[in-house]
Amino acid sequence: MMHSGSTTRSHAIAPVAALAALLGGAVVMVVLHLLPSSADVDPVRRTISEYAHGPGKALFDLSVLLVALGSAVVFALPAARGQVRAVSACTAFGALWTLGLVAAVVFRKTDWSVGPSVEGAIHRYASMVAFVCLPLAVWSAANAVFGPSSRLRAAARILSVASLAWLVVIVGAVLVMLTGGEPWWRSIPLGLVERLLAATEVTAVLSLVPGLLRAPDRGPDSAATLVRY
Repeated sequence: MMHSGSTTRSHAIAPVAALAALLGGAVVMVVLHLLPSSADVDPVRRTISEYAHGPGKALFDLSVLLVALGSAVVFALPAARGQVRAVSACTAFGALWTLGLVAAVVFRKTDWSVGPSVEGAIHRYASMVAFVCLPLAVWSAANAVFGPSSRLRAAARILSVASLAWLVVIVGAVLVMLTGGEPWWRSIPLGLVERLLAATEVTAVLSLVPGLLRAPDRGPDSAATLVRY
């Protein structure tokens, strides 16, 4: 019994660390929005990355990197525990989400008061890759983490679909622009949509943590899960 309890605690260390990093990143981002120095950034019209051009840059970087760190642990654990293959949809899309976040910190958003830049273009495409890959990573991880008939699995997958829905809003605005409408970043409240998208995606990653807190099943069903995912 003591051995079993010790094993359970050891399995919980990494998920708890991931949970702390994800929640810490979210809290730092909320604090950044509330600081007086952030008053010039309109949260409805201007994107989150705008904070990287002001006095809140350090907090912005810290927030995104904490989320990236927590996400890396969340998507690596199923492979480390043998619940998915080392190279799988879970690990591949999870890695792209994590690397996209890191790249968005390393390469700052374009400062349009100066003009377009290569750094800004890299930031934009890295953010796009991250936002698209996260729902796919959560969807693919949910079954291995929770099993095929869990309500928590369903909740994680609903959040992944909700994340894609926010992306559809942005794609729809681009299509409207291509058919002669106004610029896509003006036709929707881009800042608000991006914040809701980011909040939904971070919540989707968090939704996987309860499954990771449990010791993985090493029974015959786990082998079947590994084959599928």
